[in-house]
Amino acid sequence: MTSIWDGIQEAFELILHWNPEIAGIAGLSLAVSGAATLLAAALMIPLTLLIYLRGGWLREWTTRLSYILMGVPSVIVGLLVVLVISGNGPLGALGLMYTPQAMVIAQFFLILPVVCALTMTIIRREGRSILRLAKTSGANNGQIIRLLIRELTPEMTATVMTAFSRAIAEVGTVMIVGGNIRHSTRVMTTAISMYTSMGHQSLSIALGIILFVMTLAINLVVLLIQGESQWK
Repeated sequence: MTSIWDGIQEAFELILHWNPEIAGIAGLSLAVSGAATLLAAALMIPLTLLIYLRGGWLREWTTRLSYILMGVPSVIVGLLVVLVISGNGPLGALGLMYTPQAMVIAQFFLILPVVCALTMTIIRREGRSILRLAKTSGANNGQIIRLLIRELTPEMTATVMTAFSRAIAEVGTVMIVGGNIRHSTRVMTTAISMYTSMGHQSLSIALGIILFVMTLAINLVVLLIQGESQWK
């Protein structure tokens, strides 16, 4: 019990003094997950809205497929990315393996179905009245998509933050494609796993506290946004 308490005390000291090792790991985590989330949102939100407007079988199958892919184990996503970017893969010549760029790619594909499924849910629940008004006024698909994004900004923001929370908490995918290399591809989740197995309690606890605070803050903001939208 004493060693655990000592580890917690040392962890808070590391955080308060902003240990360079911890700062670098936390910074890389934010950069990788942030880039993957922004790319996924920029591509998938407008595309999902366009698919919804097209309707028919494409909309139904996209919705079903997105929910199915949300349940795919993250290590499978990492494995598929490795097969593409490794030396023998189609993109092997680019030298992406064990780089932050590879981690961004892996997290990008991991959260694509999350963004798609949540966006579909938002339109079905909140966007139908906006769609009726836009179609009545004779707006084209591009104008309708811009209108939906503008009118549903709080809900879309919650979607993006949920996807970011999923990305930054990921272990398996980034471990496979990144390799957990110090000062290069080591992020909070992979570092916590490694430091815990090595018995470095203070470092793993410090990173765990930072990751917990980040995800808690994101989830609280999402809840606040959803609560405000329900009271409109």
